[in-house]
Amino acid sequence: MFDYDKAFSRNIGWVTHEEQHILRNKRVALAGAGGVGGIHLLTLARLGIANFNISDFDDFEVHNFNRQAGAFVSTLGEQKVDVMERMAKDINPEADIKSFPEGIFAHNVDEFLENVDVYVDSLDFFALEARKVVYQKCYEKRIPVVVCAPLGMGCASITFMPGKMTFEEYFRFEGKSEEDQYIQFLIGLSPAMLQRSYLVDESAANFKEKRGPSTPMSVSLCAGVAQTEVLKILLKRGKVISAPYGLHFDAYKNKYVKTWRPFGNAGIVPRIMFKIAKKIVSTHTK
Repeated sequence: MFDYDKAFSRNIGWVTHEEQHILRNKRVALAGAGGVGGIHLLTLARLGIANFNISDFDDFEVHNFNRQAGAFVSTLGEQKVDVMERMAKDINPEADIKSFPEGIFAHNVDEFLENVDVYVDSLDFFALEARKVVYQKCYEKRIPVVVCAPLGMGCASITFMPGKMTFEEYFRFEGKSEEDQYIQFLIGLSPAMLQRSYLVDESAANFKEKRGPSTPMSVSLCAGVAQTEVLKILLKRGKVISAPYGLHFDAYKNKYVKTWRPFGNAGIVPRIMFKIAKKIVSTHTK
C-alpha cells in the first residue's frame, strides 16, 4: 500500500517533516508536458508535491525520444498529458492532477491557474503567444513564475516574482515581428550565450521552421534547477534570484554565470546581441 510519509522519507533532512507536508499541499501549474515539462512534473512529484495543473495538446512522437520523460515506443501516439499524469500517479497515486489537453488560451488560463502557488514554464520555445497569456495572468494573480531553458548541455534560469520586473519589461516583445520576438526571447533567456561556441551544426537551429537541437542532459539540469527554485518559493527559505538577474550553468563549458539585465532587452548590450543574432538567423534561414 502507498504511504506518503514513507514514499518521501528520504527528502527529510534537506526538508523537515513539517516542510514536507507543506509541499504536499501546494499546487504547481506546468504548461507543456514534453521536454522540460515531463521531467519537471516527475521531479516535483518525487519532491512530494501532490497537486498539479498540467497542459499539452501534443502526442508523443519518435523525435521526442532523446529528451522527453514520457517518450517510449509504448507511448507513441498517446497524448502527452495522459502519459505524464499516469507516470506521476505511479509515483504518488494520491496526486490530484488536472489536465488541460487542448493547451492554454485566454479562455481557459484562469481555470489553469486556479489555486496555483507557482507556475513552471514548460512551453515549447516557439509558443510565445501562449507564454504571454500565461505570464500576464500570473502577474495579475501574483503567482511566481520559474523558467529554465535547456540550452546546449546546460541550463539558463530566470524567475519572475510578484511585484518585481515583469516578463514584458525583461524580454521587450512589443512592436517586434514574430522572428524578432524569438531572438528577443533567446537573448533574454541566455544573456551569457555559453552554448553558442560548441553548436557544431548551425543548420539544426531554424527559427522559420520553428525547430532547434536539444540534449537530454540540458533537460535534466533544468529539472534540478527549476525544482530547487520551486522549493525555495514554496517553503519561503533560501534566496530566490529573480529578473533582471538570472543563472546560466553550462556543463560542457564548465562555466557558471550570474547574469544581470537591469533594463531587460532594452539595454545597450542586449541590443548589440540582438543585431548579431539577427544577422546569424538571417544567414541560416535564407
